[in-house]
Amino acid sequence: MRDDLGEPVRLGAVPRRVVSLVPSLTEALAATVPGVLAGVTDYCTHPPLDLPRIGGSKYPRVPDVLAAQPDLVLANAEENRPEDVARLRAAGIPVWVSAAPATVPAALDSLARFFREVFTADPPWLTQARDLWSDLPEQQATVLVPVWRRPWVVLGRATFAGDVLRRLGFGNVYADHPDRYPRPPLAELLGCGADLVVLPDEPYEFTATDGPEVFPGRRCVLLSGRLLTWYGPSLVPARAELAAAFSP
Repeated sequence: MRDDLGEPVRLGAVPRRVVSLVPSLTEALAATVPGVLAGVTDYCTHPPLDLPRIGGSKYPRVPDVLAAQPDLVLANAEENRPEDVARLRAAGIPVWVSAAPATVPAALDSLARFFREVFTADPPWLTQARDLWSDLPEQQATVLVPVWRRPWVVLGRATFAGDVLRRLGFGNVYADHPDRYPRPPLAELLGCGADLVVLPDEPYEFTATDGPEVFPGRRCVLLSGRLLTWYGPSLVPARAELAAAFSP
């Protein structure tokens, strides 16, 4: 079989020990194939798991991954470094690398193929998520979505989170920027004309006292980054929870 990037993944049998380097994939696997996870990153917070931690997504401790004796490692083209994937493959560990999805349907298609080909599974939450996120309502407002500060980094073109917002009726003011994660100067952000500023709690942890003060006179919405950026079972409750967060 081949992963999202077209690289071969050679498995002799259905994996019994999987290490996940991607928090959203950890959540999806835990919900679909309970008991198969053998190691996860420090940022795999949902669901709570009493498993060996192998470091961060960007800088996993490869020796700790190998010590977990995985039959398969899950990685992502955007969240994980190619050199770490190469080291694992050189050690004889199959690695399934998912693409960075630009839309909700693309994310769900990627997950569906992975579970079908690797575990012959068809998780019901995938069907629920497809139904909940199928609509594209008319745009009701524009949003600015910082994901980091010092320096400021915002959502740009072709991002999963941007498509989530679009399916809630919000247009990203940087959706047409050539970069997926632009780094505009603060003066540009203050003059971008967005109706709302969306401040997630990851990867940068914006809070009521760290972020909104920069945008006086602009409505700021603080929300869980997991609901906005994780693709998996969290998409099922995310629709209602995000809608509630945006309610006046």
